Amino acid sequence: MGYISHRSEESVEDYLETIYVLSMRLPAVRSIDIVNEMNFSKPSVSVAMKNLRNKNYIDISEAGHITLTQEGMDLAAETYERHTVFTDWLVSLGVDPETAARDACKMEHDISAESFEAIKRSIQRRY
Repeated sequence: MGYISHRSEESVEDYLETIYVLSMRLPAVRSIDIVNEMNFSKPSVSVAMKNLRNKNYIDISEAGHITLTQEGMDLAAETYERHTVFTDWLVSLGVDPETAARDACKMEHDISAESFEAIKRSIQRRY
């Protein structure tokens, strides 16, 4: 996979994960919530939401409320799990929580499902 397509895939996962996390905190997720959470511009988020809708990852109501489709929910939940497992693991190893979260964000996109499952099993056995 080339750099451009990988970055695009990573961006999709970041947006979906953000929508997922926001949906746990807010009664309804709107584009402005994503803008504020990710510190991206309104036009960037607008383009991203259009792309996510075209890929059938999200639905946007007439009121502007964003919800994950089943496909979007599955990918978001998988990305969020990777992020939380890696963050918690790094913190347990003594890494500063902010650094751990930043590093986890990088790791969550670049690891195969097989390697992630092996790491998760190893962590569960140790802790």
